[in-house]
Amino acid sequence: MYTNPSDEKIKELLTRCKTIAVVGLSDKPHRDSYKVAAYMQSQGYRIIPVHPRVKEVLGEKAYKTLSDIPDKVDLVNVFRKSEETPPVVREAIPLKPAAVWLQLGIINDEAAQIASDAGLEFIQDRCIKVEHARLLGNGKQE
Repeated sequence: MYTNPSDEKIKELLTRCKTIAVVGLSDKPHRDSYKVAAYMQSQGYRIIPVHPRVKEVLGEKAYKTLSDIPDKVDLVNVFRKSEETPPVVREAIPLKPAAVWLQLGIINDEAAQIASDAGLEFIQDRCIKVEHARLLGNGKQE
């Protein structure tokens, strides 16, 4: 059974990782993916949207897939259905991110195993915005 890294490890990742590819990032401001990415961007992170039908989100060019991203990615944040996450993790591996992060409510043990086998940190069923505010912010989640 997979368990998430410690608070210390999550804090270290959030401190070290400055470029976040967000898979499933919507361009609709009322969606959770947009709200979370906007918060992270407001905290100084570079957001790289990954969505097959979106051209731009939060002033950043969107890419259809992770493999289309030409830049270094520090962390992959995933807003996809749980059953869709193993292929996302496989696609993330060549980018060599420090971690793959599945948002709150997204849990997949196969994805966890794929990430572990590739030497990637893996976090699931946690909101990166909530964790950032709790561990590095002022406690507010804006």
